[in-house]
Amino acid sequence: MKLTSKGRYAVMALVDLARFNNINPVSLRDISLRQGISLDYLEQIFSKLRKKDIVQSVRGNQGGYVLNKKAKEIKLTNIFDAVDEKVKTVQCKKESKKGCNGKSTKCLTHNLWDELENHINDFFEKKSLEDLIQDNVERRI
Repeated sequence: MKLTSKGRYAVMALVDLARFNNINPVSLRDISLRQGISLDYLEQIFSKLRKKDIVQSVRGNQGGYVLNKKAKEIKLTNIFDAVDEKVKTVQCKKESKKGCNGKSTKCLTHNLWDELENHINDFFEKKSLEDLIQDNVERRI
């Protein structure tokens, strides 16, 4: 399984945004500085997040980004979907008749990896931005 930097950075940036969201719109520059993510890369990520209505941009002197929903309503699967991140543990497509190894049958461990993928995706479906903020606060105490 591989989760790219795009997916990880999108989650990091949105957790950062959610922490400061209720004060003022948050600039990508501030997120970039706090999280050590390239500003150009954040702009690409936030363009996708905006298109999927996860964030909205606010123009002006005090402009930046705000969440479009409450942090508890934004699941990690929503974020991964917005940035075209797929969590897959097998190379084959589930609906394909061909197996992972290119043969006509599935590999011997296919069901194991398929089950793992389901567990991972269920985990991401249950986790929200608010959960990550709470986890971070509790670890500081």
